This record gives sequence, structure tokens and C-alpha cells, in this order.
Amino acid sequence: MSSLRGRCADLSRAAEEPLTATATTAEHWLLIEVPGTWPRDVSAVGTLPARAREAVSSWLERTPRSRVIFLRKPGRAAAPTLAFVVRAEESVAETRRLELVSHDELATVDFDADGERVDAQLVLVCGHGTRDKCCALRGTAVYGALANRLGGEELWISSHHGGHRFAGNVLVFPSGIHLGRVDPDDAPLVTARALAGRIELSHYRGRTCYDPPVQAAEHAVRESTGLMGIGDLRLLGAQDSVVRFRTLDGSDHAVVVEEAAGPVVPASCGAEPEAQRVFSARIV
Repeated sequence: MSSLRGRCADLSRAAEEPLTATATTAEHWLLIEVPGTWPRDVSAVGTLPARAREAVSSWLERTPRSRVIFLRKPGRAAAPTLAFVVRAEESVAETRRLELVSHDELATVDFDADGERVDAQLVLVCGHGTRDKCCALRGTAVYGALANRLGGEELWISSHHGGHRFAGNVLVFPSGIHLGRVDPDDAPLVTARALAGRIELSHYRGRTCYDPPVQAAEHAVRESTGLMGIGDLRLLGAQDSVVRFRTLDGSDHAVVVEEAAGPVVPASCGAEPEAQRVFSARIV
């Protein structure tokens, strides 16, 4: 642990920065298998062939709330190369699987329709070392803890999710459950619960389909009601500072959410410390 001293994840934990309402926000995800070392910023998808890069960039531009993530699996012979198109909305969760002879095929794929719909879930552990050392160190350890429990195409090392300082970070699709501060010892249980549609609040950053204030409100309602099932709540709406959820039994919950300056910590290793935003949520 001494080798991690002073890194962003340790400083965030020491400052007791809340995990709540820190999940990355996106509803449409394109996951592309790219073996080897990734550049620091894969949003430019610079490691893909030119025409594939243009096709992916075009999809991002025309698809609201979308994001690209690179995947790799140590020891996997990448033949065929895989890609997944994920819809991780509140009421629509689906994954389509694409087999590619090479990345060049991305130039001809219809990302809105092509691929075989699959029922399998995906677990993505951020291990993007060229982006942040905490993700490499903590993420690799979490991946190792899960490797013997999740097989086939279920478990992947992924590029940056957002939030280095919350490493180890785990994304579960297509539900869009974003977990943080996952350690090797608790990774199997926390991940198994997420795969079963159960949320572990102590590691819960939020659902990726919600904006941060809605994530804060959802956490407050779950904490108050004890409802941990992914489908136990439905968002009714958010107006000004009030977010409303409805539970399966028809009960409505209104939550007032306010943003404030949080602990002064670096957003990533090597960055200057700054006040990170936090959200307070009060059920009314």
C-alpha cells in the first residue's frame, strides 16, 4: 500500500469524498475490443483505421449521450475482434454483439441496427494505465480477483470510465451500474450483486442513465426505503432542484438536491488539488 501513497485514489479516500452522484453519464455505449496499449485519450479513437475512426466519430456526433470505450482481455486471441453496442437507459437495457474480421469493418457497420442481441451482461474494470496509475494498479488487482469467477466475454479490462480517484472502477452493462472504490477482497460479492440487479450503496457511484443530481436523489431514496433492486425505482422527472421518483408500490418520493463544493483533492494523479463538487439530497 505504501507504493500508492499520495495518489489520487488515496487522497480522495482520506478526504472522505463521497462516491454518490459521480457516475459517468451516458445512455448509448460503443465498446470496441482494441488489444495492446491504448493512448491516454481514446475519445479521439486515434488507434483505429481512418475510415473506422470517421464512422465512430460520426456515430458519437449524431447520438446524444453516447460514449466509446476500448476493451481488452489478457490472453484472449482476438479472432474475431468483438464490439458491443449497449443501450443503458432506465427502461431499455440491451446489448448487441458484433464480430469483426478487423477494425476496418467498423466503417460499414450500422451501429443503430447491426449485431446480434445477447442476454449476457458485461463487466468492465478500468485498467487504463496510460491515463492514470490508480486505474492501472487498483483496476488490475480487481480484474484479477474476478478473472476466475467471470469467464468468456463477460469480463473485460476497459479504458477510462471517468473518475480516476474512485479506482477501482467497475461498470456493469447493460444496467449501467457504476461502482467505485472496489477492492479485490470485495469485488466478487459487489459485482455478483450488481449482475443480479442489486445495488451495493457503499460502492455505488450511480446509474449512467442519470445526470448527477438525479443520481444523488436516487441514492437518497434507496437509502431511505432500503430498495436495492435496479428496477425498484422509476424517475418521474427533475425540475429545478426537485427530483421525483416512484417506487414499484406506487409511492412517490420528492428529493431536493443542492450542489456544493466538496473536498479539495486532485481529480487524477499529477493534477492540482481542487474542490470537487458534491450533492446533498433531502427527501421532502
